[in-house]
Amino acid sequence: MVKAPKGFRHRTRKLLRKHIREKGAIPPLSLLLHEYKVGDKVHIKINPAVHKGMPHHRYHGKTGTIIGKRGKCYIVEVYLGDKRKTIIVRPEHIRPAKQ
Repeated sequence: MVKAPKGFRHRTRKLLRKHIREKGAIPPLSLLLHEYKVGDKVHIKINPAVHKGMPHHRYHGKTGTIIGKRGKCYIVEVYLGDKRKTIIVRPEHIRPAKQ
């Protein structure tokens, strides 16, 4: 019996899936060009068509706070239970949270 692979997108067939009419499309440019400031709340919504700057699938659907910028990416602070995690995410994978 062959051991199952434990890759970065392991067991994400349903999680990282687009609706049939959204396949291949990138998000609107207004979302990509949005400038986030330190302290802004963002939702992490992974875009499976863009592989660069993709956070781990355990953060999909979480809400975090922008704490900095590194190149094109943003440094986002997310809570997993009572643990505070810092992840680096490209703007294709985040959305501004309604406040």
